[in-house]
Amino acid sequence: MRFEKLELNPMILKAIKDQEYKELTPIQEKAIPIVLSGRDLLGCAQTGTGKTAAFAVPILHLISKESANRETYHPIRTLILAPTRELAIQIGESFKTYGQYLDIQTAVVYGGVPINRNIKALKREPSILVATPGRLLDLIDEGMVDLDSIKFLVLDEADRMLDLGMIQDVQSILSNLPKKRQNMLFSATMPNEISKLSTSILKNPARVEVKGRLFKKAGINQFVYYVDEPDKTPLLLHLLQDESFDSVLVFTRTKKKADQVLKAIQEADISTRVIHGDKNQTERIEALSLFKNKEIRVLVATDVAARGIDIEQLSHVVNLNIPAVSETYIHRIGRTGRAGMSGTAISFCNNQELPRLKAIEKLQGKELECVENHPYLLYNVSIQQSREKYREKPKAKGSQNRRNGKSTQKSRNSEKATREPRNSEKATRKPRNSEKATQKPRNSENATQKPRNSEKTTREPRNSGKASSLKQQGKNSTSRGKNSRSK
Repeated sequence: MRFEKLELNPMILKAIKDQEYKELTPIQEKAIPIVLSGRDLLGCAQTGTGKTAAFAVPILHLISKESANRETYHPIRTLILAPTRELAIQIGESFKTYGQYLDIQTAVVYGGVPINRNIKALKREPSILVATPGRLLDLIDEGMVDLDSIKFLVLDEADRMLDLGMIQDVQSILSNLPKKRQNMLFSATMPNEISKLSTSILKNPARVEVKGRLFKKAGINQFVYYVDEPDKTPLLLHLLQDESFDSVLVFTRTKKKADQVLKAIQEADISTRVIHGDKNQTERIEALSLFKNKEIRVLVATDVAARGIDIEQLSHVVNLNIPAVSETYIHRIGRTGRAGMSGTAISFCNNQELPRLKAIEKLQGKELECVENHPYLLYNVSIQQSREKYREKPKAKGSQNRRNGKSTQKSRNSEKATREPRNSEKATRKPRNSEKATQKPRNSENATQKPRNSEKTTREPRNSGKASSLKQQGKNSTSRGKNSRSK
């Protein structure tokens, strides 16, 4: 389906044409008519499916219809909440791109910068506000933002907000919004917490779900390299020697690992930057700008910091680790192969990460192509065995079990029969009672110990012996006295 058939504002169609977009993506084809009809929307779509335009284009069209009757004061009509600063910036740029020929202002507010900068942006009276929850709450507490005229609310990547613990902030913001509004919620996954949140926000929503589109894109070639953990960084440096790796986004699990990889790449005299939570907003924007303008070859990032990165002609995405959540892998590789371009996704996997790799392959319904032609190949039998086991088709339940049912029952009976001697074993333990009976002579032994008391009685003469010796000494002394007198 083409954009011209949607009967959008001609200025919006002109901006879309400038971007050389002709055909709608599946999420756009389903979602845009629903938003234009004024109905709430629950969208479940992965990164790279064009979901930003799915809500940005119809919102711009609806706001442009109100611009004819504008008042002197321009209130905020649309609020979009995003989990990260990078995603908020990307959404703001999309609104500015599609609305470049419209007289509609867009403001983006986020943390990591002085709040005065956000206040300055709000003084321009934007009709569209894109914000991260934390900074928006700060502005609400300061009384610097008025949300009483909100007509459209969008929660983008709600599952990521849940992961980052932002749901309570979101609920606090919702309490400051008018009850009558049109709501849109987008999420790559739909856990129970997000389902409960959508139930509390959305009213009779239309559900749009697009699954697997990213996996079917022929433009993304996925490879896995088996390598030990200490050899991952050397392997990355080995791959970067290939000049075809001209624009590489490297994902790491932690900020510490990102800094270590950055240092190793810089020592190899390769232009690179890093973005993660410890970098301030100025440094992150500068790194992204250098990477987009092809002034650096490599950008090292963590998952949270890379959320919302939209870079054209990204040649390679390298996963230095296999993410624990399979959907995170989809978000990572979705940075390449966009807008009909080709791209390559490479993942480094050690033996401990094999279960995560299998989960990703199961989600996609296909295996990642293994590359063995590299100097740090991990030779491990368990990897090969596990992958071969994964290739085995599950045995059909039913007929085979019925055939073997009798034999298994017999085996169980025989197994019970083999267990019966254990009772006889208990019977053999009965002589232990007789053993106790043999211990009775110990009492007789105590009886034999009674003479010890008599022995004590025999010891009594010792005292009498002492007395007799004293008497004898007395006699001797008296006899000596008599002898002295006689002398």
